[in-house]
Amino acid sequence: MDDIPLGTLALALIVLLVSSGFFSIAETAMMAANRYRLKHQAARGARGAKLALSLLARTDRLLGVILLGNNLINAAAATLASIITVRLFGQGEWALALGTVAVTFLILVFSEITPKVVGAAYADKLAPLVSYVLAPLLRAVRPVVWFVNLFVQGLLRLFRFRPAAQPSTTLSQEELRSLVLEGAQYFRGKHKTMLANLMDLEAITVDDVMTPRSQIHALDLTEKPALLRQQLVTSYHTRLPVCEDSLDNIVGVLAVKSILHAMQAGGEIDAERIRSVLRPPYFVPLGTPLLTQLSQFQADRQRLGLVVDEYGELQGLVTIEDIIEEIIGEFTTQAPGGAESFRREPDGSVVVDGMAPLRTLNRRLGTRFPLDGPKTLNGLIVEHLGEIPDAGISFKVDDQAVEILQTQDRAVRVVRLLPPVGRGTAPLQTQAERA
Repeated sequence: MDDIPLGTLALALIVLLVSSGFFSIAETAMMAANRYRLKHQAARGARGAKLALSLLARTDRLLGVILLGNNLINAAAATLASIITVRLFGQGEWALALGTVAVTFLILVFSEITPKVVGAAYADKLAPLVSYVLAPLLRAVRPVVWFVNLFVQGLLRLFRFRPAAQPSTTLSQEELRSLVLEGAQYFRGKHKTMLANLMDLEAITVDDVMTPRSQIHALDLTEKPALLRQQLVTSYHTRLPVCEDSLDNIVGVLAVKSILHAMQAGGEIDAERIRSVLRPPYFVPLGTPLLTQLSQFQADRQRLGLVVDEYGELQGLVTIEDIIEEIIGEFTTQAPGGAESFRREPDGSVVVDGMAPLRTLNRRLGTRFPLDGPKTLNGLIVEHLGEIPDAGISFKVDDQAVEILQTQDRAVRVVRLLPPVGRGTAPLQTQAERA
């Protein structure tokens, strides 16, 4: 060693530091790489991505070859630094101490911290590249890595720790939803909202979106033909439930266009003519998740379902449009005088129908009403107060100021929502105004 020039030793030390830096950058890049992106690249034929995935499939072997190379090189660098220190300053204690400090500083800066920062910042690009070196290196030192891992596995068994052969890369629904909501750089606003809404379909039931029984527009076959004709002409629905005497006796569903042709031809419209073109009613159990119901609509080729409870009593009506609106937002024209209508006042308050669904109010007006209880604003108010309130009283429901404007038929009909305290006095905005 004494015959080797000092310049050659210094060059060898630099090479060792660079090699140590490679193993550091390889370790961080491989561990921080996005496995889903690697799988996508591998599916498109990228050889580096395939190598990276094969190495990550056995993390113990991957870390074994990286740490083996890194520690051997760092030990060699420390030894070489000691030789250079002795050649320059002799074997004094202070000289050796300063040499140890110097090589530690060099390893930290040039072989550890800096490479690992770079590896973490460009993990997805570097992982396939370093795999071209790590894969053949692992094959070359496989016996050594296997021997070292024998002791590692023995130590893990001693502590009764049994890691999985391959780390799980599956995501729960909530984790996937968080990725979508936080992935602003990958999804535009509307796309992000649609994906998040799609993941929520399993947690939302038909109860949340159905038209309640009291608001169902139906044809009663016991009515006079003139009244039936008038109802058909003025209907804004394409399908109507048909009953006899009451909604407790649903006899079918009428596709309005199928009877309008007969009306245009001047044919007589009566109960028997309507009954001849009815389709069988399609019933949906109360509490069915929207995702399940969407699949059922598709499988059964239906667009409208009558929601019934466990006793077979009609509770409401749900359409495929109701479910689609939960994914992409409102797109259909609201029925005249429907419960979802509202009116903004100059003072920033909003006058809404008491039967408005809470989900619709939260989506369109930015309110924060709880959704795990009553489905309508009237239900929430009655539950909160424990009674049907009189007009003119004001109170708060979950920090939302509410004023009762009108009650009728044992229900709250018209409500004023005041701007929430603590969120400023700016008027509540509709979904269209926000866009």
